[in-house]
Amino acid sequence: MDVVFAILQIATLALILTVLYRPVGDYMAHIFTSKKDLLVERGFYRVIGVDSSAEQTWQSYLRGVLAFSAVGLIFVYVLQRTQAMLPYSLGLPAVPEGLSFNTAASFVANTNWQSYSPELTMGYTVQIAGLAVQNFVSAAVGIAIAIALVRGFTRRKSSTIGNFWVDLTRGTLRLLLPISVLGAVVLLASGVIQNFNGFTEITTLSGGLQNLPGGPVASQEAIKNLGTNGGGFFNANAAHPFENPTAWTSLFQNVLMLMIPFALPRTFGRMVGNHKQGYTILAVMGAIFVTSLTALTLLELNGAGTAPQLAGGALEGKEQRFGIFASTLFGSTSTLTSTGAVNSMHDSYTALGGMLPMINMMLGEVAPGGVGSGLYGMLILAIIAVFIGGLLVGRTPEYLGKKIGPKQIKLASLYILVTPTLVLMGTALSFAIPAVRADVEATSIWNPGIHGLSEVLYAFTSASNNNGSAFAGLSANTPWFNTALGVAMLFGRFIPIVFVLALAGSLAAQDKVPATSGTLPTHRPQLIGLLLGVTVIVTALTYFPVLALGPLAEGLQ
Repeated sequence: MDVVFAILQIATLALILTVLYRPVGDYMAHIFTSKKDLLVERGFYRVIGVDSSAEQTWQSYLRGVLAFSAVGLIFVYVLQRTQAMLPYSLGLPAVPEGLSFNTAASFVANTNWQSYSPELTMGYTVQIAGLAVQNFVSAAVGIAIAIALVRGFTRRKSSTIGNFWVDLTRGTLRLLLPISVLGAVVLLASGVIQNFNGFTEITTLSGGLQNLPGGPVASQEAIKNLGTNGGGFFNANAAHPFENPTAWTSLFQNVLMLMIPFALPRTFGRMVGNHKQGYTILAVMGAIFVTSLTALTLLELNGAGTAPQLAGGALEGKEQRFGIFASTLFGSTSTLTSTGAVNSMHDSYTALGGMLPMINMMLGEVAPGGVGSGLYGMLILAIIAVFIGGLLVGRTPEYLGKKIGPKQIKLASLYILVTPTLVLMGTALSFAIPAVRADVEATSIWNPGIHGLSEVLYAFTSASNNNGSAFAGLSANTPWFNTALGVAMLFGRFIPIVFVLALAGSLAAQDKVPATSGTLPTHRPQLIGLLLGVTVIVTALTYFPVLALGPLAEGLQ
């Protein structure tokens, strides 16, 4: 019965995403190619002094991204530090400096890593005005970057790639906001709470007293998933019944996480004038998703050990209302989309099962990835795949009529190297610096030994790839982790964006090269296979040595 239910659940998810693929993808293409501004948008442009008809070079576009994100970082930090003076603070004190920096960096970078218990740390004003707002705009930034890169492929001899402020505004007001409102209504009707009640004292069945937190959860839950953010209103995230009460709401949250990332290839295909190119990207994303989900589910169902075998699988850390299938589906979705939300504790997965969410992130979260970031990450890999394919057949590599020369491949290579450098360096420094290692082992790691290494590796993998999920066995609210993970989140978000926009500018400046008999087709099965190989070899295998020291070693014990 469980297997039948799982098949029906996955089939339902696949059907919904198939139905949404075309309308959502076409709508996004319309949003970012339309010449008309809405009335509210024109008013906003006047307030901030932006000419919506003026285009920007990639350098100017980048300055807009960095300036806007810097202001958001400062604003969220100040909100937390002044929390005690704000309305609806629930009597909670100001958030400490280190944790405020970490949280501000996390939400601005679309990571939503949380080194704290939200219901005991953040009042409603900080949650709404700070964290929820960043859920919208940080997601809109990611979409804007992806659209800018797509424009690089579509333009000829152009020095501009669009207008960041227009892309940001349209992505927020026309896409994320209306869908989030509808999503919040569905969640509210399905049992997710939405109130300003603060803490309610109740008497338990055993006669004890317990304080139950309230809050405007449904509204934040919708955008946390739709924008592939992931930060929970409660410490248990989507395992908390107030955030995710039923198997139905869990499936719906999967839909929200996957809706935009899986539809963006359609947007890409329509903007470049060739839907087959979008299907190629979609096929690679889908193949990786199905493979990862299948592997994780089988590992959890066949968990080693007497207790898991008697229970029918590794059920520790999983909610009974979800079971193994809905837990692995949610875990695969969240770590393949940079969402970071969890409805089960990844730290409680089997050793090899816990490695799969790590690998999902190490792939660069491109299957289908975060909103925007998944598409531009996959297009970077496609450029590398086309370059390799061109070398194999002795032709000048071309992708969508644009030559892939030394400049383009250098920018793509630098993009690929950023996150592995941050992950491996952060993990290494946590154990290489004597004072830091002593603090990490004494304070942060609850499970010493091989699993402790896996917990630290997972933390830096999650932060550097802007995912936000955690193994949940690591106490990260320490000076070292607040600082190191905060820096990893900012660098992991914005350094790759620099290379993406530089690449978009270099492509836009080129004229289109007409296809010839020697041009490598980029919409056929051979490119799908080549792109799959590049995705696995260029990204995941970089981490193989450290995986061999952590989850692989633990799983083979």
